[in-house]
Amino acid sequence: MVAQSIYITSAEGHSGKSTVALGVLDALSHATARVGVFRAIARSTVERDYVLEMLLDHDGVDLPYDDCIGVTYDDVRQDPDAALATIVERYKAVEAQCEAVVIVGSDYTDVGSPAELAYNARIAANLGAPVLLVLGGRSAQNQTQPEQLGSSLPRTPAEMGQIADLALAELRHGRAKLFAVVANRAEADIADETIAAIRRSIDAHRGATTVPASPVPVWAIPEDRHLVAPSIRGIMRSVDGELLAGDPDLLTREALAVVVAGMSMVNVLPRLLEGAVVIIPADRSEVLLATLLANASGTFPSISGIVLNGGFELPEPVTRLIDGLGSSVPIITTELGTYETAVRIMGTRGRLAADSQRRYDTALALFEQSVDTDELLVAVGLARATVVTPLMFEFQLIERARAQRKRIVLPEGDDDRVLRAAATVLKRGIADLVILGEPFEVRARAIELGIDIQGAEVLSPLDAVHVHKFAEEYARLRAHKGVTVAQAADTVTDVSYFGTMMVHLGLADGMVSGAAHTTAHTIRPAFEIIKTRPGVSVVSSVFLMALADRVLVYGDCAVIPDPTSEQLADIAISSAATAAQFGIEPRVAMLSYSTGESGSGAEVEKVRDATVLVRTRAPELLVEGPIQYDAAADAAVAAAKMPGSEVAGRATVFVFPDLNTGNNTYKAVQRSAGAVAIGPVLQGLNKPINDLSRGALVDDIVNTIAITAIQAQGE
Repeated sequence: MVAQSIYITSAEGHSGKSTVALGVLDALSHATARVGVFRAIARSTVERDYVLEMLLDHDGVDLPYDDCIGVTYDDVRQDPDAALATIVERYKAVEAQCEAVVIVGSDYTDVGSPAELAYNARIAANLGAPVLLVLGGRSAQNQTQPEQLGSSLPRTPAEMGQIADLALAELRHGRAKLFAVVANRAEADIADETIAAIRRSIDAHRGATTVPASPVPVWAIPEDRHLVAPSIRGIMRSVDGELLAGDPDLLTREALAVVVAGMSMVNVLPRLLEGAVVIIPADRSEVLLATLLANASGTFPSISGIVLNGGFELPEPVTRLIDGLGSSVPIITTELGTYETAVRIMGTRGRLAADSQRRYDTALALFEQSVDTDELLVAVGLARATVVTPLMFEFQLIERARAQRKRIVLPEGDDDRVLRAAATVLKRGIADLVILGEPFEVRARAIELGIDIQGAEVLSPLDAVHVHKFAEEYARLRAHKGVTVAQAADTVTDVSYFGTMMVHLGLADGMVSGAAHTTAHTIRPAFEIIKTRPGVSVVSSVFLMALADRVLVYGDCAVIPDPTSEQLADIAISSAATAAQFGIEPRVAMLSYSTGESGSGAEVEKVRDATVLVRTRAPELLVEGPIQYDAAADAAVAAAKMPGSEVAGRATVFVFPDLNTGNNTYKAVQRSAGAVAIGPVLQGLNKPINDLSRGALVDDIVNTIAITAIQAQGE
């Protein structure tokens, strides 16, 4: 089968083509299991192509870097025809391994040539790939505000129409077929007029064989300063600098402005700008210290970094003082003079790289909000696959959470992972959030990390109004235990209790915690306050096990050590309900070391009794037990051991007889089969509370927030 492919190219450099390529790749990976990336002409022979590295780093792409490069600019200059032949040959090797391929054209990083687009068109025609044309919505650097990094002048709709007209002529000359047009970094206020102007240009070329008779999709993606502003790491590279002090993780933060601190301290401080990189001569240590203190005070704008120029070594007492301040602001040293440092910084361009979560999230969010991905998939000839990969399942979670946004409370506002996850959730519209912590400290840390959580409510667990309200309610709930209002007031200031009370009283729809707390600390308040659903005797858990081509449900793997037959029945019914909630048709296997009537013993009888209870309490469920794992999962084994069963060989919900078996099995499958284990997802509570592993990654937290939001939708 020939892979569906899209050739992404532009009419000039710095159009933001990589943002579009990332968005297209993300959309394709949600529709098909095997997506590839191919870079027709590499940016450089000196360093690795950061655009290709970013795309290859995307989940679901599994190709070696060297296989995904066509040729270099040198190859094209020496012999364009031979270079084209090499590109076709190397592309075909990638195409053979994939169902869809995103092909990224050249970046105009060589000597400028008006023929570069025509050569890209020629490549696309020879690869049989339709062209997605990216037109830059910005022109020259904005000289009215030279201190603003990444700012530039918007193009008018008429100018965009003219550029489209010239580009379409080049595509026609190269016999490339137009697929769609994206006006990237477009001015939001005139987006509709820009799209209309581009469509008029397309209509003018409608007679050409390269422009299809059917309507060509045209989309406009607005400008976002954080995507085009350079990172502190990029600035460090531009000035040939080294990191002297500060947090290396903050090198990914964007520099939105530049301040040259060539004045005295009292004149520099009023000129500090939010997100600025401050250039300070290395022999002006008093200005350096004043800038660091201003940044820490909270009464001045938060800066992104400092560049010490001139190559002077800081005196030892100053270095000791900086260490004592404990500032995380990156301080970079360079040998360059002030003028050369400023020129190089002003010339530094932003890079969309995988190591900047904010840029990555912003790029995907802008693409998702601006481009109709369903129309994109239809136009490229891809339908949604019946196979469900881990990446597809995670995307489905996010889509479902977005469809009816819920309000989720995150008690651990002092954990950087939680803040990073919160920024992703907010940027991509997954849920509304309340973050617990002291507002100034939480927001200051977010600014330091270069992430945006402005859309979240940040609430102190010591807030007097809430503490009073929660204490009265908690005392009422626990009156049978002799809890007084005074005792309750002390208890509810604990973040887990505070967050749980918010859910209980409807101030939040669900809670996600556990990144920095034990499971017991997270769920004990839920047992006391939220309590179990009617008809459910226990709180249990499942893991959603995303295998290579399907998603299974494993329960219980985290909560109940040795369930009774009644508890096993509860776990089975709750797990089936959870499976259905996440779009998995429940076929329940009650696992044991024996299948059917072949074995006996206390453990087998426990499972047999539990199966009877499930059939009695939920007669609509498809359930089989006792059954061994192989008979439940493998059709060939099922045919021999339990022929005619509607569950054997096709089970989707696996209920383990005890925690020891369940926990070890899910980890074995996770590590040995490369499955993605999402969870634990708590079930049986009146309202959704979910626990995180203390080793949770940012993506794990995002997924758990989405899961909690979906559970809340079912309330």
